[in-house]
Amino acid sequence: MLRPLLGLLVAGCLLLQAPIAAASEDSPVLSRIVKNGELRVGMSGDQAPLNVKGKSGEIIGMEADLARLLAAAMRVELKIVQKPFPELLPTLKAGEVDMVMSGMTITLERNTRFAFVGPYFISGKSILTKSATLAKADESQDINAKDLTLAALAGSTSQSFVELVAPNAKLVTIQTYEEGVKLVLEDKASALVADFPICVLSLLRHPDSGLATLTVPLTVEPVGIALPAGDPLLVNLVENYLGALEGMGLLERLREKWFVDGSWLSELP
Repeated sequence: MLRPLLGLLVAGCLLLQAPIAAASEDSPVLSRIVKNGELRVGMSGDQAPLNVKGKSGEIIGMEADLARLLAAAMRVELKIVQKPFPELLPTLKAGEVDMVMSGMTITLERNTRFAFVGPYFISGKSILTKSATLAKADESQDINAKDLTLAALAGSTSQSFVELVAPNAKLVTIQTYEEGVKLVLEDKASALVADFPICVLSLLRHPDSGLATLTVPLTVEPVGIALPAGDPLLVNLVENYLGALEGMGLLERLREKWFVDGSWLSELP
């Protein structure tokens, strides 16, 4: 299913543009992309369903598909550069990649150092639960109860989130997400608190287990494309392409493919 949909999306994207003949000297990164015929995109490769290494060793996911669309629209080759998440923005600053697409939340601190285009996805803190009541939670206060046991990854922002907004609940720290999902499945935890994509992925992996997650995350964390500061023409180009893809409904197709369908799970190791 990956290739047919991607082929359709690329075909639609190619209709939006003409080949890039040259780029201004005031846009050094875009000029380099045009000159080298290559778009280098940084990803961690371990953030399914946004980006993850498949059985073939190729990075797959919503962001990988989106990166291929952008490269196809520019009529250049795509090179995905895999780096640990903490190294991605330093790699962008050093000029080793042209952009970063890796579940990168647009924050004030980051936006003082890098340009951002998007968001193309809204993430945030969510919960994975078997409780019909908790699955309908629409604010943080709904999980702040003494009779609730909440699991969160040790040392993560999810742990900090629980400590801040749900001090009355019992917090159980875990070492892996799989451990947290197991606690919920065995009714040893009321809910796992994690980033929205993790909760969606867990639903896809356990479709008949009675698990549920929130329709809307408890926090709003816009995810966008990080670009070098000081290259306005590249920012403008990516803004135009992303806006066109959204307007044509192609981004929504990608979201459905990676967050609803689940057939791609067979491509995981």
